[in-house]
Amino acid sequence: MYTKEIEITLLQLAKDLLGKLQQKETIQDLDSTLENLRRVIIYNDWRYYVQSDPVLSDYEYDQLFAWLKELETANPDKVSADSPTQRVALGISKNFPTVQHLVPMLSLENSYNADDLNDWDRKAREISGLTDIEYCIEPKFDGASISLIYENDKLTRGATRGDGVSGEDITANIRQIRSIPLSAHFAAHGIQSIEIRGEVLINKNTFKAYNDQRAADNLPPLANPRNAASGSLRMVDPREVAKRGLEAFLYHMSYHVMDDGKTEPQEIKTHSNTLQLLASLGFRSPAKEMKVVKGIQAVIDYVLEFEKERDNLPYEIDGMVIKVNDYALQDKLGMTTHHPRWAMAYKFKARQATSKLRRVEFQVGRTGSVTPVAKIDPVPIGGVTVGSISLFNEDVVKEKDLKIGDTVLVERAGDVIPYIVKSLADLRDGTEEEIKFPTECPVCNEPLFKPEGESVWRCINLMCEAQVVERMIHFVSKDAMDIRSLGESNVRKFYGLGLMKDIPGIYKIDFAQLEKLEGFGKKSLTNLQSAIEQSKTQPLHRLIFGLGIRYVGETTAKTLANAVNHLLDLKDWTEEQLLALEDIGPKVAGSINQFFHLDDSIHMLQELEALGLNLKSTKADHPGGGNLDGQTFLFTGTLNKLKRNDAEAMVEQQGGKILSGVSSKLNFLIVGDDAGSKLEKAKKINTIRILSEDEFLNLIQSQAPVTES
Repeated sequence: MYTKEIEITLLQLAKDLLGKLQQKETIQDLDSTLENLRRVIIYNDWRYYVQSDPVLSDYEYDQLFAWLKELETANPDKVSADSPTQRVALGISKNFPTVQHLVPMLSLENSYNADDLNDWDRKAREISGLTDIEYCIEPKFDGASISLIYENDKLTRGATRGDGVSGEDITANIRQIRSIPLSAHFAAHGIQSIEIRGEVLINKNTFKAYNDQRAADNLPPLANPRNAASGSLRMVDPREVAKRGLEAFLYHMSYHVMDDGKTEPQEIKTHSNTLQLLASLGFRSPAKEMKVVKGIQAVIDYVLEFEKERDNLPYEIDGMVIKVNDYALQDKLGMTTHHPRWAMAYKFKARQATSKLRRVEFQVGRTGSVTPVAKIDPVPIGGVTVGSISLFNEDVVKEKDLKIGDTVLVERAGDVIPYIVKSLADLRDGTEEEIKFPTECPVCNEPLFKPEGESVWRCINLMCEAQVVERMIHFVSKDAMDIRSLGESNVRKFYGLGLMKDIPGIYKIDFAQLEKLEGFGKKSLTNLQSAIEQSKTQPLHRLIFGLGIRYVGETTAKTLANAVNHLLDLKDWTEEQLLALEDIGPKVAGSINQFFHLDDSIHMLQELEALGLNLKSTKADHPGGGNLDGQTFLFTGTLNKLKRNDAEAMVEQQGGKILSGVSSKLNFLIVGDDAGSKLEKAKKINTIRILSEDEFLNLIQSQAPVTES
């Protein structure tokens, strides 16, 4: 971007401008002064945010920035769109409209060992007919994915990844990231418009400093750099985004249009050249970190070498990305419905750390299950500070031979869920104590019960405070009755204040009392009241799911709703009748039968109906008659174009049924990204048709009735 000669010129220009400012010289040429100020500030932004090597002191930079802002304020007609002063927007946006990516942002296929990489390379060589392939290797940044569009050298749009097809327009917030140029001279390379992809992240030191300040202000710390970056991008006030110190790496050119008559330059014939081009235009790209090699063994050697250095990087990475370097070969390899065949993500091993197990707390869930939770000395693992870890049940504690006071090895599986791998028994000094499971509920003090064949202790007192609160939280959740504004925090708050004591109490809230609470204005109360009233009309299957009956998920709830005319009909059903329903086994049937033979359950349902809730089956609960009538479906993996709930609704609207597991009763398995054991099991049953997401959409759009093949 800057030759040595240009840098020397800009440094001299900065000194001249500072001298004129100190001497308060009269401006002879306003246009020239504005242009020089912008050039110097943009150059120092690049040195500071991209090169991490500033050439001006903070004080000098602030002086020049303030001068530029003063001149532009006095001469608004002289303000340019790419001026450094235009990063910080004045308004607050409460909405992020959805925009479509020019090219879908597909996820990458993951690998965890050399065998995966070798297999991927073999397939690429078979398709290409080459003996060896040239690969480009770069860090896999652990941040928030973004897509940028530049037209005529100006940044015109920034968007989140979203579902891969469409994302949220966050242009105002993107402009706050100083390592993203507001303009870049793509025209010098014949490019008229371009879409580039990258990752927004927070430097480890910046993240630590920000959390230290939050602690000083008695605010809770942010969980990890990745979540902090993602959350920052969606803040409604761009000025607050600017304070977060976000950085961005740009690493992929997904689409471009050349100026009329211009041919593609050599700089965009390969991926590695593109990274160097982006760096030369002022972007922070992984041009320095990347490596181009020939053959897969060289790839394996480099990723294993790089993994050893991951902790020395100033930002979090969770692996490496390997791409076929030549774009023409990328086009030849093409892509599946899920991922490009020319790229592979190599994931690093799970992160581990040791800590002290200080105590174990026992938490009661909505079905009465008592879960032991280990409290350890807080320890950072892969960018997250871990202090609490679920131990699941008594058997796990015994199997791992855990004791209070143990030094334990902690790991985050997939860099997400923490768990205790083992205790380091050799480090015990004799002061450790056995973990004793309670015989009484830690909340209501009723005796605990352990069903035969199960490993979980349970509180069977339905009036146990912990269960009551957890059931209400589940009842109002998005996939159940979807009572917005009444989330977990408000449920706990209202329960603690005595404003509601059970599920029917949700519909008997005294809003006159709520008006007296701080933070509940007229508008928020109106919205809450409207959401509660609207929930009364939810279809029956949502109510059934919201009741939190053990083992009854969304699919089983729909099955039950389809089987009755009125929910209370189930009190007269036997387990044998329940077993005759699709996808319901003995364990589920027993749980449903038990619920509908409890006087408390029946009384609650009668009370809910008296309060206006719908307990009758509706046409929405009895689809049928469509093109998919009589066919059964199951979804696995992550869908790129549809939300799982929307896809299932599409099936049901055309008469199909959703099953909860793979069996001989299943007709279609729809496979998204990262499909697991369900796909492997389905491959062993010849009668199951396995479809991609696109094939499923074609099936849905077909007018002909679908039958088993």
